Amino acid sequence: MTRTNSYSRLKRLELLAAQLKQEGFCTIRDLAEAHQVSDRTIARDLQLMRDEQGLPIETDRGRGGGIRIARNWGVGRLSLSYAEAVDLLISIAVAEQMQSPLFLGNLASIRRQLIASFSSDRRERVERLKSRILIGYTASATVQNTMGAADLRAIQPLHQGFLDQTAIRIRYKAESGKTTAREIEAHYLVLNYPVWYVLAFDKLRAACRVFRCDRILAANATETPFDIRPLTAFEPPEGGYYALK
Repeated sequence: MTRTNSYSRLKRLELLAAQLKQEGFCTIRDLAEAHQVSDRTIARDLQLMRDEQGLPIETDRGRGGGIRIARNWGVGRLSLSYAEAVDLLISIAVAEQMQSPLFLGNLASIRRQLIASFSSDRRERVERLKSRILIGYTASATVQNTMGAADLRAIQPLHQGFLDQTAIRIRYKAESGKTTAREIEAHYLVLNYPVWYVLAFDKLRAACRVFRCDRILAANATETPFDIRPLTAFEPPEGGYYALK
């Protein structure tokens, strides 16, 4: 419990620093509500940020005032967890593979820095993950017209199960509108822009199936591990695809 609480506080301090830099003056009450802690906890956090981290936190006691980090100060080095760094690296790889003409100038440099921050075993793991993320053709107009917003509360367990190679339980709404409960193994992700699919082994059907991510209504993680099946076991949702480089 102590380790979890320490990690939660460190993460909260990082978020507070970014928030106080990006936004205008914030009140302690607003910050406490945003982070779901007490006013006293936020006050202690701010004192630690001043005394231990040396952050120049300004206070405006006037009407409508509050606190913020001095405007001429930068947040400093970006601190990412391994999972966050992997997400960013894969997002860069997706953008590069799609050859978007905008905002690509510094992506190669950012990618190199991220890769350099990984140990050799983690670099190998990232390469294996990238081989399981596939880019296909742009989704048809028919598919795009039926696309809904993905529920992030459902996508997060899917994301974790994909990274950890553990099965997840989902509620899925089929094209017909029928909702079913499944337990799936997320082997591959396919982007047929702008629609994401998961190529999965459906344990209920004992067969490989394709699920549209925006049709996953709910998901819960399990601790049941699985081994990756060959891509040839799955049918692509639309046309062909290729792995990230």
